[in-house]
Amino acid sequence: MKKYRFLTILLLVITFVSCADNKKKNEPEIKTVETKAESKTYAADEVAAEFKDEKIAGVFKQYIELKTALVNTNAEKASQEASNLMTAFANAGVDKVALQAAQNIVESDDIKKQRTAFVAVTTEVEKMMENALSSGTIYKQYCPMAFNNKGAYWLSESKDIMNPYFGDKMLKCGRVDAEIQ
Repeated sequence: MKKYRFLTILLLVITFVSCADNKKKNEPEIKTVETKAESKTYAADEVAAEFKDEKIAGVFKQYIELKTALVNTNAEKASQEASNLMTAFANAGVDKVALQAAQNIVESDDIKKQRTAFVAVTTEVEKMMENALSSGTIYKQYCPMAFNNKGAYWLSESKDIMNPYFGDKMLKCGRVDAEIQ
């Protein structure tokens, strides 16, 4: 009798141990792997348009640099480029509205606030572009989804859409709405 009990207990122990090993073998092995999302950095195209006034050309060049920083969702770079744009604005003799719009970008480190202020900057730069070109084209582009589907405009040196209001999230969202020649 003792032998049967001993054998029964032994069989139970062996069964439990072997089942426990099978559970370990059938469970997937979990490994933690570090991944880094690589974001692409976009560069502005060369400005092919020629301006009647070099100061206005400087404003547009700095505007494009600011737009590109916003396309790249780089708040620090946007602040630096807005500061450079303020200098170009001062050299061109713009009104306080344009300077304040750029100042709002300089003072913020929040990309959403910078993008909101960029709407006012675009409005002021667009006014300056009227009858400013001696040759070439500036493209007025529009994103209908910006700011909760209110929409917003920006100026571009190229027909290619590079959306400063969404960056990589919706880089190609937009259309060419008008051409300034």
